[in-house]
Amino acid sequence: MKVLVPESLSEEGLAKLGTETDVDARKLSRNELLEAIGDFDALVVRSATRVDKELLERATSLKVVGRAGVGLDNIDVATATRLGILVVNAPTSNVLSAAEHTMALLLSLARHIPAADASLRAGGWERERFTGVELEGKTLGILGLGRIGTLVAQRAAGFGMRLLGYDPYVSKQRATQLGIQMAGSVEEVCREADFITVHLPKNAETKAILADPEFALMKPEARVINVARGGIVDEDALVRALKDGLIAGAAVDVYEKEPPGHHPLFDLEQVVVTPHLGASTEEAQTKAGTAIAEQVLLALRGEFAPYAVNVAAGGDFGEALRPFIPLTERLGRVLGGLAGAGLSAVRVEVYGAIADNDTRILTLAALKGLFGGFVHEPVTYVNAPLMAQERGIQVSETKSATSQDYVNLVVVRGESDDGPAGGVAVGGSLFGKANEEHLVRVYDFSIDMEPERYLCLLRYADRPGVIGKVGTVLGAADINIASIKVSRETIGGEALMGLTVDSPIPPEVVRQIASVAQATQARFIDLGS
Repeated sequence: MKVLVPESLSEEGLAKLGTETDVDARKLSRNELLEAIGDFDALVVRSATRVDKELLERATSLKVVGRAGVGLDNIDVATATRLGILVVNAPTSNVLSAAEHTMALLLSLARHIPAADASLRAGGWERERFTGVELEGKTLGILGLGRIGTLVAQRAAGFGMRLLGYDPYVSKQRATQLGIQMAGSVEEVCREADFITVHLPKNAETKAILADPEFALMKPEARVINVARGGIVDEDALVRALKDGLIAGAAVDVYEKEPPGHHPLFDLEQVVVTPHLGASTEEAQTKAGTAIAEQVLLALRGEFAPYAVNVAAGGDFGEALRPFIPLTERLGRVLGGLAGAGLSAVRVEVYGAIADNDTRILTLAALKGLFGGFVHEPVTYVNAPLMAQERGIQVSETKSATSQDYVNLVVVRGESDDGPAGGVAVGGSLFGKANEEHLVRVYDFSIDMEPERYLCLLRYADRPGVIGKVGTVLGAADINIASIKVSRETIGGEALMGLTVDSPIPPEVVRQIASVAQATQARFIDLGS
C-alpha cells in the first residue's frame, strides 16, 4: 500500500503510517499532484491541498483520503462518496488547543495584555491606562456548546464566571449538569453577557450571527471573542461597534479572508488579534498526525474507521432504502431549524414498504442533518449519535409497514423544552421514477414542496395580501423567490407558508418578513448543497 503526504505531517504521524505502508512525503505542485495521484492507495492532506473532482477522478487506485484536522472545506466529499473513496478526519485533535486559545484571548482582552506589552516595550509605564476587569462574577455567553464550547465553559467556571449558553441542540437537563444556564435566543445572550465567545460552524444561518442588531443589544462593557470561523462575526459591524463604543473590546483569531492583509481591526487598541492559532500547538499537531494515520491504516485494512465522514456511502442498505438517506438528512436539518431551544428528544418514524429494511441508517442520517448546521466540528454518521448523547437528547425509532397517504414516508419528530406540546414533526417522501424529494409535512400541516437549499417557513393567521407583502420584502432585498406553497386547515385559520429562494435570507430580512406577515414563527434554513 502506498500513501502520499503532500503537506507537512507530524513525525509521529509519518512514523505510524510507515509501520504498514510505503509513505511518500513530499511537496508537489498541482500539476505534479495530478500526475502522481493515480499510483497511491491513500492521500493525507491538511488544508492547503485541494482534493476536488478533478483530482479524485484521476485517483484510480485511491481508497481513502485523510484530513489531518477538523475541517473538510478543501475536500469534495460528494465526489469521493460517488467514487467509493472513504474520507476520514481527526475531529478531536485540536479541540483542547482551541478551547485554551479562547481562554488565552479572553484573559488577554480582560487585562489589555498585548497593548500593555507593546507600551512597556516602547518605553511607557501606563498602569492606569491599562486597568482591566476581573472574570469572577462576570457572565460568559457561549454560542455553541459542542466539544470546544463545553471545554471553554468548564475552564471559565474555574474563574468563577456565570455561564450562559445558546445551543438549540442541548437539553436543559444536560446544560444543568454542565453548570450552564441556557438562553432562549442569541439576542438574550447579547443582552446579558459581559463576554461572548462563538463556537459554531460557518453556514448561511450562522454567518454574521453577531452583526449590527446584536451589537446594539450588548452592554457597553461587553467583549466578543471569535476562535471559530471568519464571518460568523460580521467584521465590518464589529469595527463599527468598537469605534462607536457599543462594546468595549474584541479578540479575533479567524477572518473572512485569510490572510487578511491589513485589517481595520488591527488599528484598534481595544482589539486582540492572532493569526488563526487555535489549533497551533505542538500537542494538537501531534494528535492530528497520529489520529489521521490510525484512521487511514484502519481504512486500508478494510476495518471500521471511527472518524469516517462518508461511512454510509459503502453500506449495504438496499437500493430501496438508499435514496431515503439524503432525504432524511434534509428532514433532520429542517427539524433543527424549527424545533426551538433545548431539544430533548428525536424520533424517526418510518412508514411503508421501506420499513421492512434495517432503517437505522435513517436515524443516523436524521441526526447528521440535525447537528450539521450548528455544531463546530464536522458531523458524520459515526459521531452524530455521540453528539446526541453528549447533549442529553434521547433518540428513538419507530416503523410501520402501512402508510395511509404515501407508498413510503419518513417523519422526523423533535421535542424541546420550549417547543409546542407533542413536538415538531417534519415529513418527506420520494416521488416518481427519479425519486424526487418532497417535503410533505411540517408541524401539523400537509404541504408539497421540493426541499431546495434555501428554505423559509412562516406560520401566520390566514388573510389576504400576506404573500404579496412577503414578496415585496424579498424583492426589495434582491432575493429571488423560486417557489411558494401555502397550507391551511380552514379559511382564516393558521397557515403555513413555505418559500424556496435562490440566495440566503439575512436575519434582518427574516425579521422584516415576520413583521409584515405578523408571523408567530419565521425560520430561514440552509439545507446545504
